[in-house]
Amino acid sequence: MAKHQFQTEANQILNLMIHSLYSNKEIFLRELVSNASDALDKLNMLVLTNDAYKGVNFVPRIDIVANKEAKTLTIKDSGIGMNEEDLMNNLGTIAKSGTKAFLENLTGDQKRDSNLIGQFGVGFYACFMVAHKVEVTTKKAGEEQAYLWTSKGDGEFEIENTTQDGHGTTIVMHLNEEDSEYLDSYRIENIIKKYSNHIPFPIFMDKEKYIAAKKDDDGKEIEPSSSERTFLTDAFLIFAITAFDCKISRETFKGKSLESITPRKNLK
Repeated sequence: MAKHQFQTEANQILNLMIHSLYSNKEIFLRELVSNASDALDKLNMLVLTNDAYKGVNFVPRIDIVANKEAKTLTIKDSGIGMNEEDLMNNLGTIAKSGTKAFLENLTGDQKRDSNLIGQFGVGFYACFMVAHKVEVTTKKAGEEQAYLWTSKGDGEFEIENTTQDGHGTTIVMHLNEEDSEYLDSYRIENIIKKYSNHIPFPIFMDKEKYIAAKKDDDGKEIEPSSSERTFLTDAFLIFAITAFDCKISRETFKGKSLESITPRKNLK
């Protein structure tokens, strides 16, 4: 396990996220979903244009899982993933020009300033607005080694080798006690629809919609209760029309996972 210090500029941004932009915390989810979408875009482009990636099994999706018992919120994507060098460059440092531009554009208005986060490539650090510990497990497409990046947002991070099935990135946030609202499925759904309904990839949430048991006139159960997993954004319908050879409606995908549908082509 290797321990590293955040670059000075990264640490400066990190402290700003935690202590100054706290009034609009929900944007952390917007930023992480946007990053996941970018990772999917990158891999899709490589699969389409680079022969080295032609054999990659690319089934684009973003998953959100809230675990109320463990008090963790997980964002997972099947995108390009990262190797150790990528982790150092993307999560340990920030381009100085981007940091300077971000800081120079701050206005003191927390809502306006929070909207600048994604523009300057510092969106990942927003997760520390709600989490006291973040774990990132990732494996780059086409490579064998997976890595675990861990930080408590205290100026240090650790990277160690780990294992992972398939490429992509999983971010596990251990939420602060006062931020447990972000484990509520309806809160998450509202944030996703508010900020991320344009994302052209399916976003699934581990949200179970309870379907009551059906009973006859005598009260005898004739069909047991059940539950189903749902996707969150209307943009999924656009994605499905582009990528799958089938008639599209919400009912078409109701209760189905993306893997159960055969893709026709990669997005262009």
